[in-house]
Amino acid sequence: MSQDESSLAPLILSFVALIIASAYFSSSETGMMSLNRYRLRHLVRSNHAGAKRASKLLEAPDKLIGVILIGNNFVNFLAASIATSIAIAFFGNPSPIITAVALTLVVLIFAEVTPKTIAALYPEKIAYPSSLLLALLLKLLYPVVWIVNVVSNTLVRLLGFKAEGNDQQDQLSHEELRTVVHESGGRIPRRRHGMLLNILDLERVTVDDILVPRHELIGIDIEDDLDDILLQISSAQHTRLPVYKHDIDNIVGILHLRSTGKLIGIEELNKSALIRETAEPYYIPESTPLHTQLFNFQKKKERMAVVVDEYGAVKGIITLEDILEEIVGEFTTDLAASSKDIHPQDDGSFLIDGSASVRDINRVLAWELDSSGAKTLNGLLTEALESIPDSSVCINLDGYFAEIVQVKDNVIRTVRMWRPTDAILEELDSDG
Repeated sequence: MSQDESSLAPLILSFVALIIASAYFSSSETGMMSLNRYRLRHLVRSNHAGAKRASKLLEAPDKLIGVILIGNNFVNFLAASIATSIAIAFFGNPSPIITAVALTLVVLIFAEVTPKTIAALYPEKIAYPSSLLLALLLKLLYPVVWIVNVVSNTLVRLLGFKAEGNDQQDQLSHEELRTVVHESGGRIPRRRHGMLLNILDLERVTVDDILVPRHELIGIDIEDDLDDILLQISSAQHTRLPVYKHDIDNIVGILHLRSTGKLIGIEELNKSALIRETAEPYYIPESTPLHTQLFNFQKKKERMAVVVDEYGAVKGIITLEDILEEIVGEFTTDLAASSKDIHPQDDGSFLIDGSASVRDINRVLAWELDSSGAKTLNGLLTEALESIPDSSVCINLDGYFAEIVQVKDNVIRTVRMWRPTDAILEELDSDG
């Protein structure tokens, strides 16, 4: 040994200190880049000191990475030089390959893999304290960092890339936001979890998807006998009824049953007095997105709208309650809602009303029937068969079997549907 232990001690301590410094820079880089940007912004608004420092450093990621790499490379190169001196002191003239391999293992284990793994698992515990020293080093080494970044950004542009960051990278798309909600797990209650997803789906759904179709509308024909009209009002299950003349396309107004109280004091009640209590109908096009219509209801202080097609014909009616139910689920106490369209059977199949909405079927049964075209099950089956079917027809709708049970007045009234298990599908495939 060419040097005594007293002269080797400072070199060994220096080498250990440099490895610790390298571990600091490695963990700082991983910790800063692994921070949840949305949680970081939340903590910044909460005046968290560490989060504020980290956020300010991340505003210029090229400078942050520059100071980390400058510091990391400097201590690694210096550690390599000291390690060489230590190896010569111990072994005289060791093989460069052996020295390089030994140093690489030490740096990888103690200065790279271990600290980076810890930082990736606990980014906030590493990044926030590290930001103190990083902010100080950035001020001290700013001229060097600036020169390195200028040269680096020039090379980036020469290679055909943009040196400036993309401000939209931190903005979540519609699908990315859905993924965030899905992966929130138990942090969001299940009911609220579903509500958030339903709100995101409002942009995909139009009023045409959830309206009450015209053939199901309950309204008052002003041409009917007055006694029949009053009987209909007294037994109405809805608070608002369209008043029309002969045909639903000729709506003269919307009657709120609360307004009928004013008619009690009229000695000679007539249809003219009834019409005077109606409000002007609010018409909307069938293609209006639900989220837009929700704001329109709020803006216009309306709770019900008449949906018309491109020719101005009435397609149906949509209410504010219908849109809210798309978000929070069914909450109506309407008696008509007690008659379900889907009836489970003992054999695992379902008897479904042909007028049932495809979207409702998918929601209730967690199925994936195509809802991009026809809106009702009757329309979906008729579209697939390209004709009005007999009641004995059975059809495969992309893995969902439908047996038409009843056809009446050229409309499919009842359908038995089921989703076969994998064993049944294999048996069907083997039968050809």
